[in-house]
Amino acid sequence: MTQAKTPSQPPVAPRRPHSFTRHGITVTDDYAWLKDEKWQEVLRDPKVLDPDIRKYLDEENVYTDSLLGHTAGLQKTLVREMRGRIKEDDSSVPSPDGPFAYFRRFREGGQHELFGRMPRDGGDGDGEIVLDGDALAKDHKYFRFGGSRHSYDHKLQAWSADTKGSEYFSIRVRDWATGKDLDDLVEETDGGVVWAADCKSFFYVKLDDNHRPMQVWRHRLGTKQADDTLVYEEQDSGWFTHLHESTSGRFCVIAGGDHETSEQRLIDLANPEAPPRLVAAREEGVQYSLADRGDQLFILTNADDAIDFKIVTAPLGQPERKNWHDLIPYRPGIYIIDLDLYAGHLVRLERANALPAIVIRDLASNEEHAIAFDEAAYSLDTMGSYEFETTNLRFAYSSMTTPSEVYDYDMVKRTRTLRKRQEIPSGHNAADYVTTRITAKAHDGAEVPVSILYRRGLKLDGSAPLLLYGYGSYGMAMPASFNANRLSLVDRGFVYAIAHIRGGADKGWGWYLDGKREKKTNSFDDFAASAQGLIAAKYTSAKRIVGHGGSAGGMLMGAVANRAGELFAGIVAEVPFVDVLNTMLDDTLPLTPPEWPEWGNPIESEKDFRTILSYSPYDNVAAKDYPAILAMGGLTDPRVTYWEPAKWIARLRATMSGGGPVLLRTNMGAGHGGASGRFDRLDEVAIVYAFALWAAGMAEAGV
Repeated sequence: MTQAKTPSQPPVAPRRPHSFTRHGITVTDDYAWLKDEKWQEVLRDPKVLDPDIRKYLDEENVYTDSLLGHTAGLQKTLVREMRGRIKEDDSSVPSPDGPFAYFRRFREGGQHELFGRMPRDGGDGDGEIVLDGDALAKDHKYFRFGGSRHSYDHKLQAWSADTKGSEYFSIRVRDWATGKDLDDLVEETDGGVVWAADCKSFFYVKLDDNHRPMQVWRHRLGTKQADDTLVYEEQDSGWFTHLHESTSGRFCVIAGGDHETSEQRLIDLANPEAPPRLVAAREEGVQYSLADRGDQLFILTNADDAIDFKIVTAPLGQPERKNWHDLIPYRPGIYIIDLDLYAGHLVRLERANALPAIVIRDLASNEEHAIAFDEAAYSLDTMGSYEFETTNLRFAYSSMTTPSEVYDYDMVKRTRTLRKRQEIPSGHNAADYVTTRITAKAHDGAEVPVSILYRRGLKLDGSAPLLLYGYGSYGMAMPASFNANRLSLVDRGFVYAIAHIRGGADKGWGWYLDGKREKKTNSFDDFAASAQGLIAAKYTSAKRIVGHGGSAGGMLMGAVANRAGELFAGIVAEVPFVDVLNTMLDDTLPLTPPEWPEWGNPIESEKDFRTILSYSPYDNVAAKDYPAILAMGGLTDPRVTYWEPAKWIARLRATMSGGGPVLLRTNMGAGHGGASGRFDRLDEVAIVYAFALWAAGMAEAGV
């Protein structure tokens, strides 16, 4: 890659060996000191970070800035291009509810959303704004909305925001008539709100001292948070608890679970002081979610070995497992992702072979029909509704070449109306691009789908640089959707590809199960196989590929750098979960106990300890050549803590025998999601893309 002059050598993190022994195995961690002992306090107030740690992170940022300094002009060009593809005064399609239609909007030049409404029939004017994100953010370096929900009488708007990036959300209530907040303030929540039917109180989830959502509380308007009523408390630290309204709006659903098991309770919103009612008791390995219609529950579940899930019904009065009856039976290979329920229709989103479809069932006649599209790779999502008594279904469609389109679909007439097409102000012609798929053969014969985007006319002779994106954890699928930012790479001659590897549910829940715990390395090998498949198909060649992933996808990047680094020119790991063993051994960290079903519990199990130790990126750094690596973290990140990328880069730099360089960039004022403003976030995307162009030897030509 093209080397730039840098005014300084990279920082050297002091080695301060810390050893521990577990299951008879001794592990030495030279950089454990980078974890601040007061990390919980740092989440609430970044200013209390240990000065030695802050000094080191600052030095790494200076080094990264100096090494990438020659791409400053390129970064500005990239930001200008990406911003030019954003409709700055964009607005969502208003969603009707009673006399109003509610919407979200951006103003020209604005960083944050505005929340508002207009008369249901449209009326005159632009409607009224109740929350102005730009105004609310002006006194904060970081600002991100959490939940925002109007009361059933349309008089109040409960809203929440995080002002540090640590995902502690404070809830306030705004009066639509006056435009001012009430005195109520509810702090350290997950941001969600469910109103009681009388609009005099609401339910919320409070985070504990370890940043875990374990308690459900009810807040009565006009009172202090100290006077709130505890409604439910989860006793298992490995379970997280969240709230949402049921499909009919009749219940508050308390949804708890980990990555393998779930359990739900119902609170009648017309009787908010009544205790929550259990639907079906937790059974290890059984997951379920529900929707309600009259005196019947519709339940999406993997019970009875329905690996790709099925839909059952149960009477509301007796919802226990013994009363579940199949409505949509389990069909191997057809993964039911989600269900929506309306007064007369059941809607399910399902996926087969990495392609989604929407299936609609008339509950009176039991007739079904599907909505699907014919592109080689695309994304399809239902969007929900405030209203239950409706025959209208709203959904969104896009592909890697087609900007997002929002449709209203009449489930009775089977007709669709285009309500919005994503506008690209600088212009976009889908015919200028090609989207396609290949199948890569994994080490064990598994067929891995790879979605591909490139500019029409690109010579596919193996010479093109390629950015390969992957995730592969928690059963999360990576949709082949439109992303205008990618065009800045593709227009410069890059191929953009998404590897739908095991660990995600792109090919069904079994695809996920085949990439977790003791099978986790399938995710890494699938990604390497995807790179090799792209090379074999002449889309690129070895050392012309830049790998990209974030969070658990950052762990993927770290593992691939260790196992197949010779294929890559560069690796970008955003908020990377690379210190897997140490994190899974620390049960005080916010996500550790709930993550044990995903990765294994190395505290209790020697087998899990050895499995994680065998692939954990931080623990497997070797004296070998590595590609250029850019790791990006956030100081107040409660999900992947800042010290994971910091420790990883320190060990890489001290151990690797050649290659690189390896760079660390820590956002000192943000958390897991990076910068909060929509335009500020582009600065971070530009750094990633400039690094990718640099790794491919195209930084100077890319301006």
